[in-house]
Amino acid sequence: MAKQSEGAPPPGIAQQWPMLLMIKLGRITMHRFTEALEPYGIRPRHVAALIELRDNGELSQQSLCGHLHLDPTNLVAILNELEERGYAKRRRDPEDRRRHLVEVTNKGLTVIDKVSEVMDGVEEELLAGLEPAEREALEGALTSIWEVSGGYEAWSQVADQPEETAA
Repeated sequence: MAKQSEGAPPPGIAQQWPMLLMIKLGRITMHRFTEALEPYGIRPRHVAALIELRDNGELSQQSLCGHLHLDPTNLVAILNELEERGYAKRRRDPEDRRRHLVEVTNKGLTVIDKVSEVMDGVEEELLAGLEPAEREALEGALTSIWEVSGGYEAWSQVADQPEETAA
């Protein structure tokens, strides 16, 4: 299993509820990714939006909301920030003037490449204590938990709620 101080018990909360460690690890992970992306003036949520646009091509704002499982108001804020930095652009749909189409720009594609290396580095740092087989097992376990918990459907119900501070 993962390397832990010999003979040391798991952290206090994990002795009774190991799953609560995921909350703490999620916050640590988000903090480290956010910190690593700071020099690029971008946050994890920006990267997620840019990657969806890169991978799917031009999308309507509504469709991008669905891909990211975000509330439309939150997506508008993200897109405003991306447009200000020149990473994405919006335009009216010529077939339906009520809709906006969004696409990643060349500058956005360049920043994805740059931050991908940074994010790979953070992930490598976080998983450094695991052997390749342990990483594969972790990925499988997390994927199983994700699916059992309801996956994207469950995520879309809680994604826009404020983070709890209890854990």
